[in-house]
Formats: sequence, C-alpha cells, structure tokens
Amino acid sequence: MNSDVKVRYSDKELEEFRELIEAKIEKAQNDLDLIRSAYMNDGNNGTDDTSPTFKAFEEGSETMSKEANTQLAIRQEKFIRDLKNALVRIENKTYGICRVTGKLINKERLKLVPHATLSIEAKNMQKS
Repeated sequence: MNSDVKVRYSDKELEEFRELIEAKIEKAQNDLDLIRSAYMNDGNNGTDDTSPTFKAFEEGSETMSKEANTQLAIRQEKFIRDLKNALVRIENKTYGICRVTGKLINKERLKLVPHATLSIEAKNMQKS
C-alpha cells in the first residue's frame, strides 16, 4: 500500500474546517432567528381598516408566507443539525472521509459543502 495516500485530514486541517463550520452555524442560526421572527411578526400587517377584498388577499398571502417560512425554518434547522454533526466528525477525526468509498472528500468540495459525507464519486454512483 502506498504510504503517501492520506487516510484523514491533519489536525491543522480539521481545525480550519471547524472554524469554517462554526462560522456557518452562527450565520445559519442568525438566519433561522430572522425567519422565526418574520413568522411571529406577520400576524398583523396593518390591513385591519382596508377594504375586505384587499384583506382577503393579504390573509391568503399571509398563509402562503407562513407556510414558506415554516419550510425555510425546517430546512435551516436541518442544515444546522448537519453542520453540528460535521463538528462531531471533526472531534472523532472522521471528518471529510466519504461514508461510501472511505476515501477523502476533496477539500474544495468540503469548503463549499462543509457537511458533505459523500465524495463526488459516491454521489455520482447514487444517481446511476
């Protein structure tokens, strides 16, 4: 076996990924808080004294925006959970290892998708 093949990222590299992920979690948490506050605050858009037709339209779009906000919040919560799971993999020193091929996931891919658990190779195998 070739000893030059890396089986895991170095502690220094893992630390760089940890910083990247922690910054992403902080931003994602702020975004989630914004989504939630928008959801809480769109109960009254100041349309009480306007025409009934406009009010009905507002209530319809309010329902749609609440559903959209709920979907956004759910996606955001999953994203945060995935990022936190990535931190656990950093702790275990298994971060960046493809769960299908066992090979290291490309560093550039991890910078773009820091919670990735599949290499591009494994992802492409799923499609076919």
